[in-house]
Amino acid sequence: MGRIGIYGGSFDPVHKGHLNLAKTAIESFFLDEIVFVPAKISPFKQGKKDVASARDRISMLQLALENEKHMSISDYELKSDCVSYTVYTMRYMKKLYENDDIVLLMGSDGLMSFQRWYCWHEIISMAELGCISRNIGDYEQLMQTAKMLSEYGVVNVSCQNVFPISSTELRGLLKKGEECSCYLPENVVQYIIKNRLYGV
Repeated sequence: MGRIGIYGGSFDPVHKGHLNLAKTAIESFFLDEIVFVPAKISPFKQGKKDVASARDRISMLQLALENEKHMSISDYELKSDCVSYTVYTMRYMKKLYENDDIVLLMGSDGLMSFQRWYCWHEIISMAELGCISRNIGDYEQLMQTAKMLSEYGVVNVSCQNVFPISSTELRGLLKKGEECSCYLPENVVQYIIKNRLYGV
C-alpha cells in the first residue's frame, strides 16, 4: 500500500511552481508518487496563440519530469469525452489505485474554493486533500478552511517553499517577450521557442 498524489491542472505551460508544489507535497504528505493530470482546454480556445494544444502540454510535462523518478503523467482527462470534473477523475484514480491512499493536490486557490467544486463531498470522501500554499501570508486563512473541511475528511496544508507564479502570468510575460527562464525548466523554454508557443 502506497500514497499517491493526484495533481490536476492546465499546465499551460508547466513551470517551476508546479514542480516545487509536487516536490513539497512528496515531503510534506509522505507520498510515494505523484500523477500529473493535464486538464482539457475548451475547443474554442484551442489554436489561440496564448493557449497550447494538449499534445504540446503533454510534451512539455514529459520534458519537465524526465529526471523525476516519482512523478508520472496521466492523459485520462484529455482522452475523456465528458466534462473534466475532478470527481470523475478521482473515481477513475480510486479504481486504478484501489490498494493505495489517494491525496488530491491543490494550491491555495483550490482549497479556498473547494466547496464550490462539483460533488465536493464525494471527492473528500474518496481522497485526502493536500494543499500547498502558493501565496505568501495565507497560512491562517488556509488553516481555517482546512479546519472547516476536516469535518468531512482529511485535509493537510503545507506552507513550505512558496513559489508564487502562475501559468497565466507566465503566458503574459512570454507574449511580451520577457525573460522567463527563472520560472521554467530550460528544456521547456527551448520547446516553447522551437514550437513558437504563446506568441513567442
